[in-house]
This record gives sequence, C-alpha cells and structure tokens, in this order.
Amino acid sequence: MNTLRHRLDQTIRDVPDFPKAGILFKDITPVLEDPVLCKQIVNAFCASFEAMKVDAIAGIESRGFLFGLPIAIEMGIPFITIRKKGKLPAETVSYEYDLEYGSAAIEMHKGVLDPNWNVMVHDDLLATGGTAAAAAELIKSQNAQLAGFSFLIELSFLEGMKKLENYSKDVVRLISF
Repeated sequence: MNTLRHRLDQTIRDVPDFPKAGILFKDITPVLEDPVLCKQIVNAFCASFEAMKVDAIAGIESRGFLFGLPIAIEMGIPFITIRKKGKLPAETVSYEYDLEYGSAAIEMHKGVLDPNWNVMVHDDLLATGGTAAAAAELIKSQNAQLAGFSFLIELSFLEGMKKLENYSKDVVRLISF
C-alpha cells in the first residue's frame, strides 16, 4: 500500500487557483491515463473490502463512477449510481442536504437496493463529507445498511471524517493530503 500511496502522490497533479483563486485542486486525470496504476487502485480497494460484507458499491456522480464501477465489476456485485437531482430517467428517491451556501439533492433509482444489502459508498474525494453523508442517508432511507465509505483521496484539513463518524468506522482512503 505504501508503494501505491507513493505512486499516487507522484501522479496526482496539483493545479493552483482552480476552480477559483486560492484553491489547490488535486487533479486525478494523470492517474486515469495510467492503466497499470488504475488496476492497482481497483485491487487495493477490493483487498480493503475483503474483511467487510459488501453487497453493492454506490458511486457518487461523477468521479465516483470512475473507480466505483470497476471495483463492483471486480467484486462481482451491483454498481448503484447516485446522481444530482433530475439526472436519472426512471422513478427515483432523493435526499436533500445543506451546503455552505444553499442546498443540494442527490438521487438514485427507486427499488435498486435490497434491504439486506451492505452498501459501500464510493467517491474520488473526501472533502467536507457532506455529499458522502447525504449518500449514506439516501441508502438508509431505502432500509439498506451502510458498509462504509471509500475514497481515492482525503483532504484531511477539511475534516470530512468528522461528518462521517456517525455513519461508519469503516472508511477506506488510499491517500490523504
């Protein structure tokens, strides 16, 4: 894992002042250009989930889809899409949550979760934890269980882990900044 962390640290690109001045953006596009590294990432997540009972992966739009789907395929389990409100074509269930300035809502298709499933919420990045916590609430609203959370990157200075403490102690992150 330390070798993987080192490779990620060397590959993830810092982009200053994106999307606005004062932000140091962690760009994962160089990671996506390396298929060997991507396979190592999928394998690392799958290995981390071995001790947990994970019945489905719920990926958060849109970058949670990048590794969430390959993880689900590798594990032979369903991949559930969690999207912004109004983006899914069939009947949905939604959860509204507060942002720093205003609110947002996420949705998933109604009836896609079995109440007996343990669902892992996956996204590329843990920042403040608001969207991940909202995804956990959405899963709980469908009577499924939360297996935990997984992230490629954690921005630890934003303290998103604090928001997730009430949901699960099982949080997998491959690298923290």
